Amino acid sequence: MKNNIVLKGKLVNLRPLSIKDAPNFCRWFEDEEVTMFISLRGRGAPSLKQEKEWIKKNQRSKDNAYFCIDTKEHEHIGSVSLMKIDLINKNAEFGISIGHKKYWGQGMGTEATRLMLNYGFKKLKLHRIYLRVIAYNFRAQRTYEKCGFIREGIQRQQVCFDGNWHDMVLMGILRSEWLKNN
Repeated sequence: MKNNIVLKGKLVNLRPLSIKDAPNFCRWFEDEEVTMFISLRGRGAPSLKQEKEWIKKNQRSKDNAYFCIDTKEHEHIGSVSLMKIDLINKNAEFGISIGHKKYWGQGMGTEATRLMLNYGFKKLKLHRIYLRVIAYNFRAQRTYEKCGFIREGIQRQQVCFDGNWHDMVLMGILRSEWLKNN
């Protein structure tokens, strides 16, 4: 989706992707502690050129809404998205990554998640937002539950990292559930 919106919270602001963000993403994706929870694991970090191309492509995307997460002091710390936006069936897949580890565990991911849910349900008028999270990422699952996501199922042995198979947990939240509690 063409994105020129800024979403403001108490701890973070969400803003459109910019080419100037590419070096941060490349640096974060080189860190195995960051990528152990996201789909890039085992693929290696993108080059700066590849990351800039990815940003340009997603700035024009009609099916995805990507935002950078910035602190109130304007420090870029991660990204959040609604992907595979289906305006006919009114659903989208949620994704988030806090790449700047200094900001882990400070509630910024929770606030960014809530801002995106609000955007998805109120602005885009979605009916359902869902996600997949690797089963061993308990911290993320707690955050998602705090935001209202409900565990819907398991994709058994869905991904292979380092020769080991891991389950993916499916979670979702409906517009009615979000609006009832927010």
